[in-house]
Amino acid sequence: KIQPESQTNSKSAMAAMHRLGSVARHVGASQCLGPNSVQARKASLNALAQAQLDAAKQAGTYKRERVITTPQRAAIRTRERGETDVLNFCANNYLGLSDSPEIIEAAKSTMDSHGFGMSSVRFICGTQDIHKELEKQLAEFHGMEDSILFPSGFDANAGLYEAILTDEDAVLSDSLNHASMIDGIRLCKAKRFRYEHLNLEDLEAKLKEAEGSRIKLVATDGVFSMDGDIAPLDKIKALCDKYGAYLMIDECHGTGHLGETGRGTPEIFGVQPDIITTTLGKALGGATGGYAAGSKEVVDLLRNKARTYLFSNSVAPAVVGASLKVLELMRENPARLVAIKENTRYFRDAMKKAGFEISGHPDCPIAPVMLYDDKLCSEFADEMLAHNIYVIGFSFPVVPRGKARIRVQLSAAHTRPQLEQTVDAFVAVGKKLGVLK
Repeated sequence: KIQPESQTNSKSAMAAMHRLGSVARHVGASQCLGPNSVQARKASLNALAQAQLDAAKQAGTYKRERVITTPQRAAIRTRERGETDVLNFCANNYLGLSDSPEIIEAAKSTMDSHGFGMSSVRFICGTQDIHKELEKQLAEFHGMEDSILFPSGFDANAGLYEAILTDEDAVLSDSLNHASMIDGIRLCKAKRFRYEHLNLEDLEAKLKEAEGSRIKLVATDGVFSMDGDIAPLDKIKALCDKYGAYLMIDECHGTGHLGETGRGTPEIFGVQPDIITTTLGKALGGATGGYAAGSKEVVDLLRNKARTYLFSNSVAPAVVGASLKVLELMRENPARLVAIKENTRYFRDAMKKAGFEISGHPDCPIAPVMLYDDKLCSEFADEMLAHNIYVIGFSFPVVPRGKARIRVQLSAAHTRPQLEQTVDAFVAVGKKLGVLK
């Protein structure tokens, strides 16, 4: 989640800004270099980029990608650790289905029957029978009339608001909503109201401000992926009803594993939103693809107006076939839902007992370990990898300044010994780095 910059810049960031100003002056000068001006401009662009990268490294916010050499699962191998197994606690693999043999076989079988790709958008020649069947089953899963597949959950949010809202409307968005929701809202012409995170009083005040709008749409994450918070949908829905507003929920981090049958935060609170956007790329197998679900009219409008749907290739047949298998497995075997809930409770309780600050809802498998310092967070994650635990530090701009954390994500595939090993590693590193006494 990309958050607005807060507080004051660090000294390293200020120094970087001075360097950027110097480079910018160089860019201006380069425009007068005659036949070499093209090369000079290119060099200046690269210099500007490098200055920003240097500033990020000095501030401890530079992102380095670790390379995994195995399928995504609870125990993986990385290029950094060679043939040593590493326990993975930072994937969105909530149900442990990313390497399921049954799902892999379903993907292979679908490629045999329906091919590798569609080479088309949906409305030209990119819709197969399996696309329509998956949309039907996803709508039924969420108790909606219809659903529509997008290339990703991000695309579902990016295409939604512009398609259904005009300048006569208003959208009210939680301040910590996902970047895809923020970007999607920026693309539409509706009046925008940003309410404080999970602050119902502020939401009500913004609903009053939005009075007179043709449509008032409250948009919130069901689960906030950086914080592990769960939106109080029953109370938000009550405010929507009071002020004649519609409720839209991003369920990307709730679909498949939260609620008694995995139907997400609406199931927890007994609430039916007007629109849901979510993904196939997390609990539901972890591949690609997202979707929106709602009334037949809203979904049909998205098919005709959502640009991220109209101008993007169809979701690949293998993903569609595998996703149908995921829904079948969820219907037949609830054991994974039990496991993810038990693992979440054990880890959160054990870490708090050890002395760590864990944010978020107690039932959420996203368990941020709050460290607050960017450089400490990065060093902590590196030390954990040396203990064969794969976690990642999150710092600005992914989270606000001064809110750095290790985001731990539990999976139904984790065993109790693996959880115990991870807690022990956290304690050891915490003592070494002075986080614990």
